[in-house]
Amino acid sequence: MEIRDLAVHDDDQLREWWEVEQAAHRHDRAHPVLRTLDSLAFSLRNPSPHSRREPLAALVDGRIVGVADLTLLVGDNEHVAELEVSVHPGHRRRGVGRALLAEATRRRREQGRTGDFGEVCTPVDGPVSPALAFARALGYDDAHGEHHLVLELPADPERVAALAAGAPDGYDVVTWGNRCPDDLLDDYVTMRNRMNADVPLGDVDYVPPVMDRERVRLSEERLARTYDTVVAAARRREDGVLGGYSLTYLAHGSSVAFQDDTLVMPGHRGHRLGLALKLATLEIVRRDHPDRTAYHTWTDPQNHAMYRTNERFGYRPVEVMREMQVRDRAL
Repeated sequence: MEIRDLAVHDDDQLREWWEVEQAAHRHDRAHPVLRTLDSLAFSLRNPSPHSRREPLAALVDGRIVGVADLTLLVGDNEHVAELEVSVHPGHRRRGVGRALLAEATRRRREQGRTGDFGEVCTPVDGPVSPALAFARALGYDDAHGEHHLVLELPADPERVAALAAGAPDGYDVVTWGNRCPDDLLDDYVTMRNRMNADVPLGDVDYVPPVMDRERVRLSEERLARTYDTVVAAARRREDGVLGGYSLTYLAHGSSVAFQDDTLVMPGHRGHRLGLALKLATLEIVRRDHPDRTAYHTWTDPQNHAMYRTNERFGYRPVEVMREMQVRDRAL
C-alpha cells in the first residue's frame, strides 16, 4: 500500500478519489448528503485563503482504495485541523484507514496542530457504525452530536398550508439568491456572527470565525460556482431591521436541498419568524427547483424550539451526526 498526495488537477485521479468517498458513505448510510464531483474539484483547485487542503489517497496495485481530506485552517483556529477519512467497503480491515490517519496526523503535527476533528454518522437507533467504531478505537472522543433530519419532497400541501396560516405580524419576509443585496449586507453580517456565536459545538475545540463584509462576499462568490443559494430574512416594518434569516443550499447536479442556518435574533423572538423563514425557503425550492426530492437539515435535539418547528414541517430523524475529536496528550 502507498499513501500519496492527490493530484488535484488530474481529472481521472480526482474522480477515482471522489468515487471512493462516495462508495464509503453510501455503503454505511441510508441518507447521505454528499458533495458533487464539481464541488470537490472547484474547492481543491481554487483554495480558499482561509484554509489549506491536503487530500491524501491510499493506493493498492495502483488503484485508490481509501481517501483522507485534511484541512488546515488559516487565520482562525490554527491550533487544530479538520479531517475526514473514508475507505472503500471492499478494502476495509486491512489497515488502510489507519495508514491514512497516521499520515494525516504526522502532517498536521508538522504544522503545529495539536488535534483534529471530523464528522461521523450513526443510525438514530441501531448498531455502532463502522466510522464511529474506527474513530473510537483510535482515541477519538464524542465532542458533539446533532440529529440529521429529512423532509421528503414535495412536502404535504395541507401541512404546509396549515403552517402558513399564522404569518407573523409586523414583519416582511425578503428573499435573495447567491448574493445578499448591498443595503442588507451589514445586518446579514451581524446575524451570521450571532449564528456562529449561538451554534452549539459541545466540546469541539473550535471557535467559529468572525465574519465581515469581505468574508461574506468571498463565501458567496465561491459557493455560487457549484451551488444555488436561497436566503430568506425577516425585516421589521417599523425600522427595516433584519430579525432573522434562513439559509438553504442546492448543489448543482444534486437531487436534494439542505437547510444550513436558521436564526432569529434575541430581540425578535416570539413572533413565529423561524417558522415563516423556513416556509419561505421551502416555497422557493418547491417553485424553482421541483426536481429536488428531499430537504435535509441538522438540529441539536436540545434546541427544543427549532426541533419542534422542524417536526411540524414533517422532518424525521434519520441519523446522528457526531463530531469526533482527538487532542494530542502533553508529554
